[in-house]
Amino acid sequence: MSSIRHEGIDGIGMTSLRTRERLVTRLIDQGIQRIDVLDAIRSTPRHLFIDEAMSHRAYEDVALPIGFNQTISQPYIVARMTEVILNAAPENAVILEIGTGCGYQSAILAGSVKHVYSIERIRPLLERTRNRLRELRIRNVSVKCEDGNLGWPQHAPFDCIITTAAASEVPPALLDQLAEGGVLVIPVGGRDHQELKLYRKKDGQIEEETLELVRFVPLLNGVEN
Repeated sequence: MSSIRHEGIDGIGMTSLRTRERLVTRLIDQGIQRIDVLDAIRSTPRHLFIDEAMSHRAYEDVALPIGFNQTISQPYIVARMTEVILNAAPENAVILEIGTGCGYQSAILAGSVKHVYSIERIRPLLERTRNRLRELRIRNVSVKCEDGNLGWPQHAPFDCIITTAAASEVPPALLDQLAEGGVLVIPVGGRDHQELKLYRKKDGQIEEETLELVRFVPLLNGVEN
């Protein structure tokens, strides 16, 4: 488990700890209950995961662009998905994340699990994110450029899998790489309608649960250099 260190972590003005506290209060009002998730949101400098020009909006509960036609998810969705994952995860869990993006979701998870293996299909975005995670001294996140639909079989099975892009259908490889008793949290649907789904592997069978309506960028095939 890693803790974040960076000279700009504290922020000022609209990126200050006081502004983050207001965000945490909103998340509590929206039903987020786990103290470790709220602490992670409070302590993780979201303003360092986006372009400096957008930093004044970092602690609004909205998705923001990060380039490459990608977004950083709104804090509520990050907190909700993290809470679902951690509620199901064993101690010292090993997590697979599909869609590294800017690395914010990875950083939120990193403080509460043993290791996060994260896959991003857009190589320039991944290189930027790898440098950011290194600067923040987050050492228990491993990233690679790959088609997320394929998972990361070398490190399977995973206690939990989280997907930060919407699939029209659940990739079979992800279910195959899920440990017994593990859960997959993934948005499923098309551009007009997506549902956040939870799949649990129990006695070799897959149980499905719908959590809520969401909107994510699509989960695409292949790698973009």
